[in-house]
Amino acid sequence: MAGPDFDARIKELQATLHTIEQVLDLDAMRTEIAALGEEVAAPDLWDDQTNAQRVTGRLSALQGELDRFTRLRARLEDLEVLVQLGQEEGDADSMAEAEVELGRVSKAVEGLEVRTLLSGEYDVREALVTIRSGAGGVDAADFAEMLMRMYTRWAERNKYPVEVFDTSYAEEAGIKSATFAIHAPYAYGTLSVEAGTHRLVRISPFDNQGRRQTSFAAVEVVPVLEQTDEIDIPDEDIRVDVYRSSGPGGQSVNTTDSAVRLTHIPTGTVVSCQNEKSQLQNKASAMVILKAKLLAMKKAEEAAHLKDLKGDVAASWGDQMRSYVLNPYQMVKDLRTSHESGNPQAVLDGEIDDFIEAGIRWRRGADHAAVAG
Repeated sequence: MAGPDFDARIKELQATLHTIEQVLDLDAMRTEIAALGEEVAAPDLWDDQTNAQRVTGRLSALQGELDRFTRLRARLEDLEVLVQLGQEEGDADSMAEAEVELGRVSKAVEGLEVRTLLSGEYDVREALVTIRSGAGGVDAADFAEMLMRMYTRWAERNKYPVEVFDTSYAEEAGIKSATFAIHAPYAYGTLSVEAGTHRLVRISPFDNQGRRQTSFAAVEVVPVLEQTDEIDIPDEDIRVDVYRSSGPGGQSVNTTDSAVRLTHIPTGTVVSCQNEKSQLQNKASAMVILKAKLLAMKKAEEAAHLKDLKGDVAASWGDQMRSYVLNPYQMVKDLRTSHESGNPQAVLDGEIDDFIEAGIRWRRGADHAAVAG
């Protein structure tokens, strides 16, 4: 079997990288990195800890994005040199190595190219993720915790900082709910395709008869707001409750009522935060979460109105979007894109990039179908 046409494939990948560079606007990214670097160097940076964390987190995330692109371009240049040397010297081993690297670089470029499909109003924002256990009792609570680990491991693999705002532990095992932020550019656009109902099928480790159990957990993803976003919440629309932070099994984390729960009375939206030691800091963080969720609700209402105006769209997000089957066979399958993996353990360990990329491409296709309809 003939090997790949290296010259043509490398030129194609170089052209794709050039397009990606323009779409991502790397020059603007470098300018922002330089400006943030000056802020970080200021001696009074940590006088305002909230702003300092925002600045350093943003700098780290942007630098990571730029480094990712730069490393990929360097790998493509190295591949081009390897191919030239292998062809000149007739070195079969070098050409075999080049073929393997071509496959890896192609997949990496394809993954980066998906980023250019994120053009929604808030896609560039950081993400606020909430996971809630659903039907299935203790298995559902355990599954919710498995999903939280899956997303935090995915973030760790990509070197994205994660900030946990609130975790409500279940009595026997797992969690009732958790809210955490992933601080990275385009985290919202990337993870928004993960929103929906996830289903787990397995032999329950909590059933002494070893029966198979189906359980559910819901994933909600909203964009983190910036100070320029207009969401005005009158004080009289919010009820503030304070309580003592607690960990697994109700164990007290501290001895003061520092945790804060905010209820938006008009919509019934409830958020809470207990990650900070100060009640004031927890209230500020909870307000960030509440505003993000209210903005998402506002956008959902606008989208629903637009859908009514356009009529029914053939493709839509189903209630149940992905199944994780551990018994009687091993498979994770996305019910919207039909993308699947026969290695559920790897997926639950954070290897979800292929599912995310398939979801983003599926959504782009659905959007185009909606416009055409």
